[in-house]
Amino acid sequence: MAKRVVVGLSGGVDSSVAAYLLKKEGYEVIAVFMINWHDKTGVIDADCPWDEDVIFAELVAKKIGIPFHVVDLSKPYKKRVIDYMFSEYEKGRTPNPDVLCNREIKFDEFLSAAAQFKPDFVATGHYCKKDEVIKNGHTWYRLLAGDDPNKEQSYFLCQLSQEQLATTLFPIGHLHKEEVRRIAKEQKLASADKKDSQGICFVGKVHLPEFLQQKLKPKEGNIFEIPADSPLYNGKKKETPEERTSPLRYKISDGHFVGKHRGAHYFTIGQRKGLQVGGKKEPLFVIATDVDKNRIFVGQGKEHPGLYREGLRILPEEVHWVRTDLQMKPGESRKYEVRIRYRQALQEATLEMHKEGMYILFDQPQRGVAAGQFAAWYENGELLGSGVISQ
Repeated sequence: MAKRVVVGLSGGVDSSVAAYLLKKEGYEVIAVFMINWHDKTGVIDADCPWDEDVIFAELVAKKIGIPFHVVDLSKPYKKRVIDYMFSEYEKGRTPNPDVLCNREIKFDEFLSAAAQFKPDFVATGHYCKKDEVIKNGHTWYRLLAGDDPNKEQSYFLCQLSQEQLATTLFPIGHLHKEEVRRIAKEQKLASADKKDSQGICFVGKVHLPEFLQQKLKPKEGNIFEIPADSPLYNGKKKETPEERTSPLRYKISDGHFVGKHRGAHYFTIGQRKGLQVGGKKEPLFVIATDVDKNRIFVGQGKEHPGLYREGLRILPEEVHWVRTDLQMKPGESRKYEVRIRYRQALQEATLEMHKEGMYILFDQPQRGVAAGQFAAWYENGELLGSGVISQ
């Protein structure tokens, strides 16, 4: 008897080909489309989230010859992703809604919704892979990087657990995007030429300030420029992990006033757009925000020293291991490869576990480390764990 798989069919080409390949391999495939967002405030019209996608998804399911269902998960999505996102921005942090969406919705709420179909597996169109190893008679599931370096998406799944991986399939992880497009065209799937979605998971591409204004109201404040040759960057050598991972705290007296902004909570480290301060030799980038006092600190040029950090810290309760058999104990130190954002090249780093949390110390200073984002660590192409950057 064929194994039953529920595929999260989004209407895009990736999940469409995932469904087709599973049907071709002999699985009993059921397509389920998720509605997660209704409000279009701040959403760019050309990237309308779901009302067109559901049509594409149903056409694909009909072409492949698989049952098609729709579930509305908009209430848990608002509570577990969007409300969290607003809360983090209000605190001056930079959340990653795509990682949250996978942890909270696709691999939690969606799994619960799919249970009514009694599947053996669920499947997604992510560009990553899974295999398993057996240690001392126990099976451990490995989350591996996809074969297409330009689309590799394991980072977005960095918060998954062994239980979630055990029943998940990634049918296109061994393919490159052009191969996926080719298969879709050969099979005459409606999504073959559909452009990839952008922006916030299930919401679409947004004007972020306008989107955030649903809950976070504009509040005029001051912008201060910190010169690149400030003595702040030439202090005593940092020795301890705490010193090496603590961001600089700026004061008004450290720089000079250069303009006004509409709310410090709308900005993140490394941001260039939206500052609207001209007359500078080089572009200004955000190097720090202070939401309590509603101030933004900026520096000229993409090489400004304020944009770079030696390391970061993750609080103990935020350290998550995909491979729980490899989790570090206080006092342990290991070398891994780390990324702090999607599509960033892996960076060599030393991970140190202390009772105060995990310190990640990079071999080379990293640009744009932002609290609220996820750091994920890898070894030989396997994603081992991740955590929310606290500072």
